[in-house]
Parts: sequence; structure tokens; C-alpha cells
Amino acid sequence: MTSSAEHTSERPEGAATGVGDVPPRRGRVRGRRAAVMAVPAAAVAAGLAILTAEGALGVQFAISGMPFTVTATELKGTGFAQFGGLDEMAEGSPNAGETGGQVLVVTSVIKDATLTKLCQSVDLGGTNLVIRAGGGAQKVRARDLTTDSTELSGDAAFKNIEIGNDASKLNKAGDLGRGPIGVFSQQSDTVRIANLRQTNYATTAGVFKLPGLKLGFSGSGC
Repeated sequence: MTSSAEHTSERPEGAATGVGDVPPRRGRVRGRRAAVMAVPAAAVAAGLAILTAEGALGVQFAISGMPFTVTATELKGTGFAQFGGLDEMAEGSPNAGETGGQVLVVTSVIKDATLTKLCQSVDLGGTNLVIRAGGGAQKVRARDLTTDSTELSGDAAFKNIEIGNDASKLNKAGDLGRGPIGVFSQQSDTVRIANLRQTNYATTAGVFKLPGLKLGFSGSGC
């Protein structure tokens, strides 16, 4: 997630840059020391790059390996952290392809988040399962929200951002907002993203409230 921002105060929003999906080769990632570097917010045109680092990246749970799209007209959050991660599919997953069942991701953690006009869709092959919520007066609310993404775009602004932290020393997003030692990361007191769009492989939340929830099938996704 990238944007132009001062370290001590919020500035007008800047363009955030998408995160490139970097599929690892079968057998090459497992057992080696690898990490993903989250791009500093000051580097507007940059993406994510793979870095070598001491220690293995953490795995939260076995992902299906089917990416899904998430959009929102606005996301606001307090307690933000971002660092590299490595997600693994269940052994023998038909979605593994040539990846060895592993996907390099950027993990974003927000302690408390609100989302306006949330849309989530997954392509099932010929049709899309679509979930919408927060389109009325009440917004979607989440606590301890984490997303594992390969692409992220929008217009982002941060307050009191810290760039270049060791992921194991992060403290603004609680226990979930800390990553492996030796991994480049960033954190801020607050985050705001307008016109959010993500390609995710996993999402978790301690609390997730979806007012006006609508679920159905559609010929197009979000």
C-alpha cells in the first residue's frame, strides 16, 4: 500500500500502487529464507519486492488458493500495520498449479476498521459469488481485520506513519500486527483508502459486522 504522507500529520491523499503477484516456483520457496518487502508510502510508483531475511514467514491457515476481489468506496482504520507473508494451500490442492501451493502476499492489519459499500466476489468459473454490505446508513465494521493480498490499489493517506520497522517490533495494531523478525514493514496510527480494490487470498477478523448483507450469484464480479 503506497501513498505520499508525512510522518507526523495526515496529508492529502496520494495514489496507492498495486501489489504484484509473484508466484514462487515449485520446491524453491519451501525451506528457504524469504520475505516480502512492503513498499514505503513515500515511494509512490513502487511495488513490492522479495527480500531475503532471517527466519521463515508465518502461515495463518490453509488457503483455498482461489483469489477473491474486495472493493469499497472508502476504508477508514485505526491501528494499521503491513508486512510480507507466505500463505499455503492445503496439501494436494487442485489450485496449486506451478506454485507449489504457496503464495507470497502482503498482510495488512487494522485494529478497528469501517468500510463503505463493501463488495466481495469470487470467480467460480462462469459465474461469480458476490457479497455486498454497508451500502446504507450503516457501514461495515471490523475489529482485528487482516487481509492477505497480492494486489491493492486506491487513494491512501496515513497519520504518523513509520516506515522500515522490523515487523517483529510493530505495536500499533496489537498482537496480530506483528510479523516475522527481519522483515521490512510499516505502521501508522490511522489509514484512509478511497476507492479501495484488493485481490486477496485470505481475510480474518475478530468481529465482522455486515449491515444490509446481500449474497447472490452474478455474471460479473466487483
